Amino acid sequence: MHETLAYLPQIVPAYIAYLVAVASPGPAIMAIIATSMTHGRKAGMTLSLGIFGGSLTWATAAAAGLATLLQTYAMALEILKIFGGLYLLYLAYKAFRAVRASGDLPVAAEGPKTPGFKSLILRGYGIHVTNPKAIFAWLAIIALGMPQGAPASVAVLIIAVCGTTGFIVFMGYAVLFSTPHALRIYRNARRWIEGAMAGFYCFAGIKLLTSNI
Repeated sequence: MHETLAYLPQIVPAYIAYLVAVASPGPAIMAIIATSMTHGRKAGMTLSLGIFGGSLTWATAAAAGLATLLQTYAMALEILKIFGGLYLLYLAYKAFRAVRASGDLPVAAEGPKTPGFKSLILRGYGIHVTNPKAIFAWLAIIALGMPQGAPASVAVLIIAVCGTTGFIVFMGYAVLFSTPHALRIYRNARRWIEGAMAGFYCFAGIKLLTSNI
């Protein structure tokens, strides 16, 4: 343990980099906000759990060196990028449909209008795991906090600390945007919010499809 703690001067900057990245609005955070405001706290937290799973997948891959292997196969990254971009455009389409829909704020108690547990988990996981940029972010964090020759326990510590922080941040967004005040805001400005979500997902999807990985 003492050997691991000796790498704290490298681990701290990596943690700060992760904290800034995970708290910044992106497709995952925007999905949590939209789901929490639309379907309530339980749905938002369930989606967050799926996103957290996707984050841990890339974290484990980066620590295991699979990210470097993935970089070698450009075609695999291109396919992943296409899937990710198309998925974001699909979310934009769903948000656009919500803009056109009439009626009051859908809530979890209404049953069929709220996606099921499995659907939300897979949606959250899909948002994160289909974004190839996420693995490069984790690769940079692992490389920053784990210099050459560092023991594997350093990578475990980085993933544990960053993973715990990510879980708290994701769940925090879900709780914050499912409060009665947030739901009142959504009820009064539903079309504008859904329209903003549709525009954001569309922009993110096109940017991912046209970006150079």
